[in-house]
Amino acid sequence: MTAFNYRAVDASGRILHGELAANNETELDTRLLQIGLQLVTCRPLSRRQIGAAGKKVDRRELINFCFHLEQAHRAGLPILEALRDLRDSTANPSFRNVLASISLAVEGGKSLSEALGEYPATFDHVFVALVRAGERSGELSQVLARMTETLKWQDELISQTKKLMLYPAFVGTVVFAVVFFLMLYVVPQMGAFLKTMGQDMPLHTRALIATSDVVVEFWYLLLGAPIVMGIAGNWLVRHDAGSRRAFDRLKLHVWVIGPILSKIIMSRFVTYFQIMYASGITIVDALKTSRELAGNVVIAEAIDEVSAYVDEGNSLSGSIGQAGLFPPLVLRMVKMGEDIGKLDEALENVTYFYNREVNEAVDRLQTLIEPAMTVILGLILGWVMLSVLGPIYDTIGKLGTI
Repeated sequence: MTAFNYRAVDASGRILHGELAANNETELDTRLLQIGLQLVTCRPLSRRQIGAAGKKVDRRELINFCFHLEQAHRAGLPILEALRDLRDSTANPSFRNVLASISLAVEGGKSLSEALGEYPATFDHVFVALVRAGERSGELSQVLARMTETLKWQDELISQTKKLMLYPAFVGTVVFAVVFFLMLYVVPQMGAFLKTMGQDMPLHTRALIATSDVVVEFWYLLLGAPIVMGIAGNWLVRHDAGSRRAFDRLKLHVWVIGPILSKIIMSRFVTYFQIMYASGITIVDALKTSRELAGNVVIAEAIDEVSAYVDEGNSLSGSIGQAGLFPPLVLRMVKMGEDIGKLDEALENVTYFYNREVNEAVDRLQTLIEPAMTVILGLILGWVMLSVLGPIYDTIGKLGTI
């Protein structure tokens, strides 16, 4: 199949542009008609496969997709009808095109997971694997329900984290701009004034003037160096495996942020691992699939070690213990689940444990950030004001005694 770039007109006469996959122009015209569009012109996109036509969509679109499919499947409605309803109701043109192609693929005899697998940019490998497991086990509605809850939790966590970072980002930007202005313009004038008075300046004032001199002399380096270093570091992390491993290890050990990031990664891993295991996927396959969710080389390598130990015939709890991936409490929970034959329930408890840990850690960080930023701002402004006003008051005092 080929991805086409098309121009079409809807029922109101509005011209729309987009991309859609089809075998030929005739099939493209048919697919557009099914979503209420009339083809005007089209051109194939060279060296583009059908998967490339899909685009990454907002997580809330995926939540809506999982929820509606779960409700339709639980009510006994055919998946094809549910896909068509979603296609007609979504407001995202790109996602509507993807749903149109998936509907036609399912109508042509493909399973839902096969149709979703043709759009890896929209539905990742883990998403497709979970849907495939739900189809094979006959528990598609339960899998979709778990995925809906997991995606909702992730969306809430991301939203909370964005709000958490908004305040320090705003305050940090304002503080940087104010301090940069003081160092570049105000402090040099104050330093020149104090030097003309011939007065001995205290250490903190001399330190402030020296800092100001560095800023005035090398302001372009102070502004440009972080940008250059960021671009260079990003390139190095992307193209060098050792640098990527070192950077990922550093992220897990950064003060305050590192432990929270580690808990978020493990929470996401355990959540999807539990869903896959409960859906009938073997432990080894679930480990190999869910490692892609880590997004961290160090943790991904630890998951690979666990998978290798399990493949050798060891228990899951023993393998996790050898890899040092989880704390002792989690190990005991997993071992207990294995001993009583209820590993899926034990994994669900582990998921609850990590989700609660993440929520509490984010809440604690949120309560610490505002006072910490206030103290930092106060210290910086206090240093500047003391260094500027102190010598001036001393000079005025001496003038008054003359």
